[in-house]
Amino acid sequence: MTTIRTILTFDDTELYLKTDVPTSPKAVAVIVHGLCEHQGRYDYLTSRLDAQGIAVYRFDHRGHGQSKGVRVFYSDYNEIADDVNEIVKLAEKELSGLPLFIIGHSMGGYATTLFATKYPGRANGIILSGALTRYNLQTFGAIPEELSDTDYIDNSLAGGVCSDPAVGQAYTQDPLVEKQISIGLMRSLLSGIHYLKTNAAAFIDPALIMHGANDGLVSEKDSRDLFGDIGSKDKELVIYASLMHEIFNEFEKDRVISNVLRWIKKHI
Repeated sequence: MTTIRTILTFDDTELYLKTDVPTSPKAVAVIVHGLCEHQGRYDYLTSRLDAQGIAVYRFDHRGHGQSKGVRVFYSDYNEIADDVNEIVKLAEKELSGLPLFIIGHSMGGYATTLFATKYPGRANGIILSGALTRYNLQTFGAIPEELSDTDYIDNSLAGGVCSDPAVGQAYTQDPLVEKQISIGLMRSLLSGIHYLKTNAAAFIDPALIMHGANDGLVSEKDSRDLFGDIGSKDKELVIYASLMHEIFNEFEKDRVISNVLRWIKKHI
């Protein structure tokens, strides 16, 4: 059953939430989307999870998609982690007792890693896709000091999204994909990455860390560094040869998703 609603997060910002709960679910997954996009781009992943009896909670980040809030803006890295926490708390309440997994892509992987570092032991497993955790590839370059947090630059990420040109075209034409990015968000990302580097030992949850070797937006070295740094004893790293940033949308997406399902079943 699919349900669409809004919830108020910790500071009363209204977040758009969609839940898909199969009959007699055996686990629940929270999907955390990336920068400038929205939860609706994860319909296929949701359908694959749902078919295996895994309920899915997915939401639009504040300032993204159909959620409220200043567009594509964070004033502090805690905001994105605490928004994830609110969705996790709701899933825990509504599907109490089920194993819970968090799947984060790109900036959503950053948010998920922040959550796991700040709130260790809450999830049965953390699954990361192209997660921005070390900024080895400086996608945004140097941020000019003269720009204020409320200044914006154009979203130029489409070219590095996926090797399937149809995915890139759909991304560009999607009215819910944000066309600009705030300087405040960029600065909060850099602060959050510093937090992740200095507190990596606090990340102790089981983790599946995945990355495309040809990712042109987030360096696969981010995932290799994270894998080596975190305190998790149960962790797996998969670098997919020839795949780009959105491994859940690549031509080989079914192989990637099957690997996720294998890993989840192992941890239920």
